[in-house]
Amino acid sequence: MKRFITASLAGLGTLMASAVALAEQPHEWGIGLQAARSPIKVEMEHFHTELLWIISAIVLLVMGLLAYVMVRFRAGRNPVPSKVTHNTLLEICWTGIPVLILVVIAIPSLKLLYLQDKQPDADMTIKVTGHQWYWSYEYADAAAGGGDADFGFDSYLIPDNEIDPAKGQIRLLSVDNEVIIPADTKVRFVITGADVIHSWAIPSLGIKMDAVPGRLNEAWTYVPAKYIGETFYGQCSEICGINHGFMPIAVRAVSREDYAKWLEQAKTKFASAAPSEAPGIGAVAQLAP
Repeated sequence: MKRFITASLAGLGTLMASAVALAEQPHEWGIGLQAARSPIKVEMEHFHTELLWIISAIVLLVMGLLAYVMVRFRAGRNPVPSKVTHNTLLEICWTGIPVLILVVIAIPSLKLLYLQDKQPDADMTIKVTGHQWYWSYEYADAAAGGGDADFGFDSYLIPDNEIDPAKGQIRLLSVDNEVIIPADTKVRFVITGADVIHSWAIPSLGIKMDAVPGRLNEAWTYVPAKYIGETFYGQCSEICGINHGFMPIAVRAVSREDYAKWLEQAKTKFASAAPSEAPGIGAVAQLAP
């Protein structure tokens, strides 16, 4: 018995360790939400937990009431049916209690919507454009890296025959050019589409925003320094065509020092990249608050 318990605890520890290691991406036998890597996602998890407790209590209450009614008011126990049609107190309760529950749900819900929509004073802005079937990114500024930048690049899925597990590449999630952002920095994403509606979604950062042609939508994130080195994966969440399932998203958080080094390399590497078909960096600077 002692050996069984020891083995079970060891197995549980291994499972938890693997879950932490793969927290920024889906993993086998995963239960629940991906681990939070931004303040907004933390708030989302709190709200999700609150709703889970509320709905569980409601289900148990309704099941209890149904069981009580089936036993207390069964035909064998009540050969003469009751003719009661109204009960003022009961009617007030079953109207008032749901209203109170909705109020309890609405307050944190509206707070979360406000936090998602409110754009803090961003340290840098990245423009995201959805294409059939890849993403392109433009660095509209680079305040966090110390200087201005004016470059962009496309980000494509790495094909199955080019995946290298030794480099940590993951099938259907790894891309050739990752989005690099500095940790401890407020990053604003200005999101649009070049052809059809896409959706830029990264579960671990709590981001899911539609990329609509002719429209600039906004999202933001802040990755704490303790997550430096992690890559956060996502995928297009809007059915955008035949290759909808093959346009992943990869965002990697690095230190500010490493970001500054990458920025200098990126300026040279992507300086000649063709601009997006959607409104350019100048339009982002004018339209984004």
